[in-house]
Amino acid sequence: MAEIPRTQIEGLSFPRLMAGTNWFLGYSHQTAARSRMIKEMQSRQTLADILEVFFAAGGNAVYGGRPDATLLEEAIRDAEDRTGRPGLRICIPSFDLADTPAARDANLRTLDAYRAIGCNVLMPHQATTDALVDRRTRSIREMDFFLPAIRERGMIPGLSTHMPETPVYADEMGLDVGTYIQIYNAAGFLMQIEIDWVQRMIWNRRKPVITIKPLAAGRVQPLVGLAFCWATLRPIDMVCIGCLTADEAREVIDISMALLEHRAPGVALQETRSKASMKSGG
Repeated sequence: MAEIPRTQIEGLSFPRLMAGTNWFLGYSHQTAARSRMIKEMQSRQTLADILEVFFAAGGNAVYGGRPDATLLEEAIRDAEDRTGRPGLRICIPSFDLADTPAARDANLRTLDAYRAIGCNVLMPHQATTDALVDRRTRSIREMDFFLPAIRERGMIPGLSTHMPETPVYADEMGLDVGTYIQIYNAAGFLMQIEIDWVQRMIWNRRKPVITIKPLAAGRVQPLVGLAFCWATLRPIDMVCIGCLTADEAREVIDISMALLEHRAPGVALQETRSKASMKSGG
């Protein structure tokens, strides 16, 4: 099978399909019980098995790593050792928004901690970015502090956002960023405006866009959600997807490659009694 195609963020090669971490860290976007289940079932071995599948297929990037996520960081190193491929890290820390010297010092220490784990692309989390967006002036405040500080530490800056206008304002301002995050799925889940508006916004950006929640946090079947994304994004854009098991990782990679190569996916379908009459020789 061909490997996951790649794009670039400021000259650094990235896979167009990468592993997300909500299903690693316990953010189900469904129920408290589901989130607890995620945390209870995950282990270093389980996470490494999932990441090994991605890395082996060329998807050697992880979105959402954190210095305090010990199991995840260990699993990334395990996947690197198993596949011989270095893991790329896209990290989305939150920052203290108080306009004080103490807050700025704390934020610089946060950046140092992410640099220490080998972060390649650092994007202030939506909770930070969107709090600084000013719709009245079409601007994003305090970027003159965050973006140079990220650059000084050898990381590529980006912006993680849930607001479709954030990348628009960033482009208008000429902000020194290499990429953007945007929620994008066929269900419109957590998207603030209509899907076609978000799609147009992505296509008009001067930088590649990383799309998240392609399956609407488990509300859309992989074939449907991935077909929508691969059919409506640019060749430079990326899809970040979370998986709970190594088998799920294999499925989403197989489905993605089949869609990109315009062939039928080879994944096994669910077997239920109600479908018996549709099988050949049934």
